[in-house]
Amino acid sequence: MWKRYVAIGDSTTEGLDDPDGAGGYRGWADRFALAVARAQGGLEYANLAIRGRTTGRIRAEQLPVALDLAPDLATVVAGMNDVLRPSFDVDVVAADVAAMQRALVAQGATVLTFTLPDPVPVMPIARPLRGRVLALNAALRRVTAQTGATLLDLGAHPVASDPRLWSDDRLHANTAGHERIAAALSFTVGLPGADDSWSRPLAAAPRRRRPEVIRAELAWTRRHLLPWLARHLGGRSSGDDRVAKRPVPLPVDLD
Repeated sequence: MWKRYVAIGDSTTEGLDDPDGAGGYRGWADRFALAVARAQGGLEYANLAIRGRTTGRIRAEQLPVALDLAPDLATVVAGMNDVLRPSFDVDVVAADVAAMQRALVAQGATVLTFTLPDPVPVMPIARPLRGRVLALNAALRRVTAQTGATLLDLGAHPVASDPRLWSDDRLHANTAGHERIAAALSFTVGLPGADDSWSRPLAAAPRRRRPEVIRAELAWTRRHLLPWLARHLGGRSSGDDRVAKRPVPLPVDLD
């Protein structure tokens, strides 16, 4: 039985794009916390994740706070923001992830992480980044096997790259995607009633006509890609001036 769960990471752990109905985001970490709390009758939960954070910043800024909170359950998910940067170094990212896992495991926590889905089925323009994602996933498998953390190999399941589980920005899971990740984590830790249905493919999608595909690509470029490029070329991050949404452990509401 776990008493305290602390999640550290970037926007996916924060919960983008899974609206909570109150102007914020829910996400797989919130959903996983609720599943654990329901299974055992309660749980304290803190979420320190902030969008836009690189692995190095998560280690420097969030890990010390997480260690002070002394969780016995933790998730460490990071790396996508590093993959998107020209300075990406898989060995540096892997070393940071390993250090975070080891520190939390050394305090007695059950530590979970997961690999990244193939981005190309969701975002064809990301094909040049596929090699980076594959390299990062291989590194995550290697270091997790060494640190005593537990790996959910999400990237090995094709359904994780089904565009219907991703939001309009193609960088974050939508509500259905976050639900699947939470279900996968619940299955990974063996929660009662959890099964492998999260890994099953969705029904075949209707084939889209070329004009429809072109319109969708142009709309995505205008709404998401160009603003993202402008922000990053200007040295800004979506996480600038933001704070964690749940910085202190609070009991999970079971209602």
